Amino acid sequence: METKIFQPNEIDEAAAAIRAGQLVAFPTETVYGLGADATNEQAVKQVYIAKGRPSDNPLIVHVTGEDTVKQYAQPLSDKAEALIKAFWPGPLTLIFTLQPGKLSKAVTGGLNTAAFRNPDNQVTLDLIKAAGVPLVGPSANTSGKPSPTLAKHVYHDLNGKIAGILDDGPTQVGVESTVLDMSTEIPTILRPGGVTEKQLEAVIGTVQSNHHKVGKGEIPKAPGMKYKHYAPNAQVTIVDNEADWPAALAWAAQQDGTIGVMALDHILKANQLPANTEAFSLGADMASASHRLFAGLRHFDLESPVTGILAQGFAAEGLGAAYMNRLNKSAGQQHFEK
Repeated sequence: METKIFQPNEIDEAAAAIRAGQLVAFPTETVYGLGADATNEQAVKQVYIAKGRPSDNPLIVHVTGEDTVKQYAQPLSDKAEALIKAFWPGPLTLIFTLQPGKLSKAVTGGLNTAAFRNPDNQVTLDLIKAAGVPLVGPSANTSGKPSPTLAKHVYHDLNGKIAGILDDGPTQVGVESTVLDMSTEIPTILRPGGVTEKQLEAVIGTVQSNHHKVGKGEIPKAPGMKYKHYAPNAQVTIVDNEADWPAALAWAAQQDGTIGVMALDHILKANQLPANTEAFSLGADMASASHRLFAGLRHFDLESPVTGILAQGFAAEGLGAAYMNRLNKSAGQQHFEK
């Protein structure tokens, strides 16, 4: 099966494929998602197969607004209503306790909760409306690889495995949504993302932010908590401090093969890059670095293969928490040491 690239004026055709139980990747403001009818258990199971994704890793349900959530979830709290008003559509996923039997265990990973998001992308909102059903939408990549921020990234991983890709150009945020568990007594960030802890607390008060991993045998309540994620073919090594870059680049010069270097512009300009390195700019600041992180990892997989990657680290604060969450997982926690 050749995977079709749908253009934004072909939404009706893409929606028909969804209704027929097929898989169609769709754009969001964060990354591309792999869409299937969330009410069709067999279609949802095909998502796990196409991605090579463990079946205990729950899926996010993408909706066009609060009304759809109310069809599936227990009554929403005042805090949940306030968050929806403040951040939807946008990069915030909310976990709610479900009404019994409303969604398949294939969606929930066997839990009594489900994650919901209202993406800030008009093409995908139009797709959901045309399909007439909510869509599951994990990142549209092979499980464990860097998330896709372009349609060609999806095509590289999933061509022949899914019916189509709805192409709306590059994504805007570049790292996945924040996942906030609203089923706990104190709302808990399970995955940092495009909405920061400080932004959440400005709306609803205290949130917990210390539960980004799950133990052995524990079922994760959100994607990206249990398994190695975002890893390119080459080993990633994180350079935490700007003062360490000269030593890191000296190390790179001694390596066989080409070493990729992912850093902000001022780092690239301030340091002499060895002949066996190739630079990928993360832009001017933390926001651009988050936007370009997955694109850089994909670049060194697809356009310019390398034997290793040095990537700039940041303080895990604000948007940096999301960036470092993804980068640490892509590197398997490997940091450069002098």
